[in-house]
Amino acid sequence: MAAPMPTKRTEVATATLEGKIYVVGGFEKPSLGNVLNLAITPSVEVYDPTADRWTSKASMPVGLHHVGIGVAGGRLYVIGGYSQSGLSVWNPVATVYAYDPTTDSWTERAPMPTARGALSVTEHDGKLYAIGGYDRKANNAQVEVYDPLHNVWRTAAPIPTPRDHLAAATIDGKIYAIGGRLDGDYSRNLSVTERYDPVNDRWTRVANLPTARSGITAAVIEGKIYVMGGEGAAGTFNENEGYDPAHNVWQRMAPMPTARHGLGSAVVQRQIYVISGGPTPGGSFSDLNEVFIPPGTSVKAD
Repeated sequence: MAAPMPTKRTEVATATLEGKIYVVGGFEKPSLGNVLNLAITPSVEVYDPTADRWTSKASMPVGLHHVGIGVAGGRLYVIGGYSQSGLSVWNPVATVYAYDPTTDSWTERAPMPTARGALSVTEHDGKLYAIGGYDRKANNAQVEVYDPLHNVWRTAAPIPTPRDHLAAATIDGKIYAIGGRLDGDYSRNLSVTERYDPVNDRWTRVANLPTARSGITAAVIEGKIYVMGGEGAAGTFNENEGYDPAHNVWQRMAPMPTARHGLGSAVVQRQIYVISGGPTPGGSFSDLNEVFIPPGTSVKAD
């Protein structure tokens, strides 16, 4: 266990930037202070694993949840998601916001071609791949690629299994899209895992995630993908399943101490910090910060 977040949230996005873990957006636990925003938060909280301490940074320009997040060129990018529109919290957006840690400031960048939330974003070769999602009418098959250096988008081959609340990760030049659900319905969870080759712009099916689930998070350490958490009709998941792309096999790993969905994960010094998320399906919240130590990793002494 590590220091808990200052706020209890769910449907967050997390990423590591310059050795610190950024947690952005999502829903805060409802209170009188956030009733006008329908509990959607723009806040950014940053965890320093070395000091085991949290600080607050400049908030996003607007409150968002179910966003995609990625890091490229020393900046953090928040892509798509859902915003408030009137009394609805499910307005899909195409916005892209870039955070510069040197100035603690946000700027708006070229929007994604397709507005959607509950997508997943992963980085490859300095580009950010925005995969899948849900526009509140249908699942998105779109794979759109953002070039932060030139602030332009292009379209890649669509994902064969359109879905939302999935996870994505990059290993050895290949991109993996894992799990998720159909049409935002967690009673329709998937175990599908598909691999994308950016060189030939082609998707192929690989071994299924052992436990069909959505609202998950994924992290990469030393050539393996670890997929944690999620929700389904029966409740939330504490599953932690590791994928070895070299052998196309999954392995069950030590489960999370606390089952939850809408969580985030980030890697610092070969340890995975699994943060926030709801312990029960739907609108539930936590400030949890649980740390997974993969096989072969030693715990540093204080």
